[in-house]
Amino acid sequence: MIRIITDSSSDIPSEVAEQYGVDVVPLTIRFGDEEFVDRSTLTTAGFWDRLVTADQLPETAAPSAGLFEERYRTMADEGASGIVVITISSNLSATYQSAVIAAERLSGDVRIKVMDSRSVGMGLGLPVLEAAGYAVEGGGFDDVATRAAGAIRSSKVIAALDTLEYLKRGGRIGNTQAFFGSLLNIKPLITLDDGVVAPLGRVRTRTKAIAALEERMAALGPRIRAAAVFHGAAPDIESITARMERHLESRPVVTLLGAVVGTHTGPGTVGIAYLTD
Repeated sequence: MIRIITDSSSDIPSEVAEQYGVDVVPLTIRFGDEEFVDRSTLTTAGFWDRLVTADQLPETAAPSAGLFEERYRTMADEGASGIVVITISSNLSATYQSAVIAAERLSGDVRIKVMDSRSVGMGLGLPVLEAAGYAVEGGGFDDVATRAAGAIRSSKVIAALDTLEYLKRGGRIGNTQAFFGSLLNIKPLITLDDGVVAPLGRVRTRTKAIAALEERMAALGPRIRAAAVFHGAAPDIESITARMERHLESRPVVTLLGAVVGTHTGPGTVGIAYLTD
């Protein structure tokens, strides 16, 4: 039996993670002096309620190596013959390093493969689900790891932000600052390039931003084998999902962004993640 572990930055809906047998290791979230366990002592909906009224952006912290080690040992005791771990980009969090350190502590006890997704959110979540689906079908350790690696390579993310404010405040804007400059009222399109935020384009209205996402889905069409639509408490998410779904052969996973991504993208964000053949 091969088990799959990821972290809570994957934003996989809880019911979907349970369906695929994916174990989700939580990051922690700090609002000032208050510390919460992601998706446990602070729900995703609760995070959004706090974010829009907070004076300062929350901080997130990687899980400890000890927490990963605990999960590994539990799975080994339950009969797992191998564990494939897929984490948030190592350029965005120390989560990958914690998972690797824990794996080294169990060297020889159970086979563990720790993989850096070079992504976050459903850009991480889709490779996790692909690997988990293959494991459920009875795939062996090496085959599951190979399938995960292929999904990581093909995973793409595009997001349309309602504002640059949260990227600026969170210090994640990086090289996109010069690209976006001081333009007012723009709707930035961003992606992830080798695990870091990168600019993809800019439009003047939300309508045009959503159209740009739909155009990408339409252009890829049948090449997309799995997709997700994610959002930051966007009130128009149902209509946006319907537009994206027109270009897909199966319904995408729809998910509310969690604290790790949502802290830096802010409310109103919408985006797509997909795997291509």
